[in-house]
Amino acid sequence: MTVAHNMSSRATLANPAAGEEGKTPESWIMGQEAFERRMPHHDGIEALWETKWKFPCVKSVYPFHDGAYEDFEPIFKHLIENNINDGTSPSYTESFLPTARNLTAQASAAAAKGDRAAASALYLRACAVYRIARFPYITAYPAVNDAVKWQAWEEQKAAYLQAGALWESPVQEVMVKHRYASGGDRGEIPVYVRVPKDLKRSEEGDGGEGGACPVVVLMTGLDGYRPDNTIRCEEFLKRGWGSVVVEIPGTADCPADSADPNSPDRLWTSLLEWMGEDGRFDMKRVMVWGLSSGGYYAVRIAHTHKDQLVGCVAQGAGCHYFYDRQWLERADGHEYPFQLSPPMAMKHGFASIEEYKANVQKKFSLLETGIIKKPSTRLLLINGILDGLMPIEDSMMLFEYGTPKEARFFTGALHMGYPMANEAVYPWMEQAMGSVRD
Repeated sequence: MTVAHNMSSRATLANPAAGEEGKTPESWIMGQEAFERRMPHHDGIEALWETKWKFPCVKSVYPFHDGAYEDFEPIFKHLIENNINDGTSPSYTESFLPTARNLTAQASAAAAKGDRAAASALYLRACAVYRIARFPYITAYPAVNDAVKWQAWEEQKAAYLQAGALWESPVQEVMVKHRYASGGDRGEIPVYVRVPKDLKRSEEGDGGEGGACPVVVLMTGLDGYRPDNTIRCEEFLKRGWGSVVVEIPGTADCPADSADPNSPDRLWTSLLEWMGEDGRFDMKRVMVWGLSSGGYYAVRIAHTHKDQLVGCVAQGAGCHYFYDRQWLERADGHEYPFQLSPPMAMKHGFASIEEYKANVQKKFSLLETGIIKKPSTRLLLINGILDGLMPIEDSMMLFEYGTPKEARFFTGALHMGYPMANEAVYPWMEQAMGSVRD
C-alpha cells in the first residue's frame, strides 16, 4: 500500500513548536529559494507561452489536453504581437473565440456527414481552445465575474455535449435538485454523468440490465470544470465505473454559497441523496476524487460523509497552510499561469485580496474548523513535494489527526505530482473499490 514519502525526515519541518498547532512553519519544505522565487512565466504572455505553455501544448497535456498545437500557435502569436498580456482582459479571451467557433463548425459538418470520430475530435479541440480562453477563472456566484469569459464557457459546454452525444457511453447533463439548499445556496446542481454502455436504467429506477455500477464523484478545481475531464472519465469506464463530475463552490456553475464554509456539506448531501435515488449507481462503491482546489473538498467530504464513501483521493490539496498569510504573499509568483490571489479571493466570497489574506484561514481552514480532527473514510493524498500552490505541509499534517491516512508524494514534482501521479491513483482506486463485499 502506498505510504507517505520520507515522512519521518520531513514532517518536523511542517510542525511548529508544541502549543502552536497550525502556526506558520519556520521554513517551508519546498525550500526558501523556491518559496521566494517568482517564476519567469509571470513576465507576460510571451514568457508564459515560451517558458510554460508551449511544451504542454505540443504534447496535448494539461491544460491543453484534447487540443492541438496548430490551433493555439497562431493565437499566441497574435497575443504576443499585440502585447495582450492580461489574461483577464476581454481582448485576451476574444482572441481565442474565432478559432474555437471555426472548429465547432467543422465538427458539426463532420457530424452531419456521419463521421462521428472526426466530429468528436474537432469538438474536443474546440473545447480546449474555449478552456484556455476562459482562463484563469470564472464563476456565476454571486454574479458572473466576466461576461466575455462566461460566453466562452457557455460555448464550451455546448460543444462538449455535442461531442459527448457521439460517444458509446454518452455524456448526460443532469440538473440535480439541491434539496438541502440553505442561506444563499441556489436550487440546482449541474453535473455531467457517464455510465458503462451496458448499464440501462429501468422504469423502476434500478440499475436495469447492467446492474448498478461503482461510481467516482470527480470534484473539479479552480480553472478545470465539467467539460475538462474526458480522459479521466474514460479511465473510469474502462474499469466498469460511472462518473459524476461536479464543480466546487465558488467556481463555474456551482450553486453553493461560496462565502459559507458549510455550504459544501449541504451540496454533497443533496448530490449523494440524488445518486442513491437515481438507480444507476452502486452506493456501496462511491469514491471521490478531488483535483487541486477540489482536493480541499475531497478531504472535507472524507470526514463529513465518511460512511457513504468507500474512499477519497485528494490530489494537490490545500486544507490549512495554503491559507497562511505568509504562503499567500508568495503564491502569486509560483507555478499558476496567472495571479492566484484574485480568483482565490473571489472563489471564497471575499470582496478584496486583502480581506481574503486576513481572514480566509480562520474561516475556511479544516484545522481551525476542526473537520480533520474527526474520523474519516480511507483517504489517499497525492502531490508533488515542491507544490507551490498548495504546500505539501497540508497533505502531511493530515497524518497528525483523526483516522490514519495513505499517501504518495513525488520528489521534485510541482502541483498535483504530475506526470507520475496517475500511476499511483488508479491502482489505489481499484483496490479500494475491490475491497467492498456485498
